[in-house]
Amino acid sequence: MLKTALKPRWIAGLIFALLLSGVFVLLSQWQLSRSSQHEPPAPSSIEEVKPLVDVLQPGHFFPGSVSDQMVSATGSYDPQKQVLVEGRLYNNQKGFWIVSAFAVNDAPSLKGVGATPQTWIPVARGWVADAAQAGPPPSGTITVTGRLIPSEAPVPNVDAGPGRASAVSSAELINTWEVSSYQGFIAATSEVSGGVTLPLGNDVKALNIPPQPPAEQINWLNLFYAVEWVVFAGFSIFIWWRLVKDDYRRDLEEDEYDEYDDEPEDDHFGDSDQPAANPELISPEPEPKVQQ
Repeated sequence: MLKTALKPRWIAGLIFALLLSGVFVLLSQWQLSRSSQHEPPAPSSIEEVKPLVDVLQPGHFFPGSVSDQMVSATGSYDPQKQVLVEGRLYNNQKGFWIVSAFAVNDAPSLKGVGATPQTWIPVARGWVADAAQAGPPPSGTITVTGRLIPSEAPVPNVDAGPGRASAVSSAELINTWEVSSYQGFIAATSEVSGGVTLPLGNDVKALNIPPQPPAEQINWLNLFYAVEWVVFAGFSIFIWWRLVKDDYRRDLEEDEYDEYDDEPEDDHFGDSDQPAANPELISPEPEPKVQQ
């Protein structure tokens, strides 16, 4: 079969099949890239600073539509309600987030057992490399601006210790601070008091958390087309191989036919060594006699 495949026409056919399959593979890669390509994002207002009391209501689940929204809230910190969340990175260095309880002015009060008259929200004020570098929050009336982020899940079976927390979890901090809280927290970008921006301190780094990228969506139709082009690429090689195989079989049949034509024909008339039977020498069988 190799001899058949090395015929000039089949070598040319193989080159054509390879070129065609290469085009199919390129089309498959293009469809694959389209299957996970983000569409142009819809116009968003998450960078527009909005009042917290207008964006999120305490006691309600955190809707995904307000995640990463820039918000502002006016109120005051309680220096007795502050924790450090360890294991936070800043420029690939592990450290702590300073998270303080912030009483939000004009926030709706929750009702029910254990609810407090004032509603609070955790504020991640900054990052420090060492726990000793974390100072108390500023006093007085403060306007906090930052990114609204959903509450994190607490780490199970982990005791962070006094003044520590395993995560910025509203459920965990509510029990620690014994206050009513929003289901989320603010990653602060600025703190303003009396129209003046308050400095964080030499050892405290601002968080400046960017909005999270949108979840990657998979276009299953494009993914199906990508697989389909791969099948076409393999099918083009298969067609070439099948044509070569058919040609090889035709060559075998022609060789067998040529060999059959070259064989001498036997003369079956008069060349037999056995004498022909004379019908007259063959006696008929006697007829049976019927007795009367």
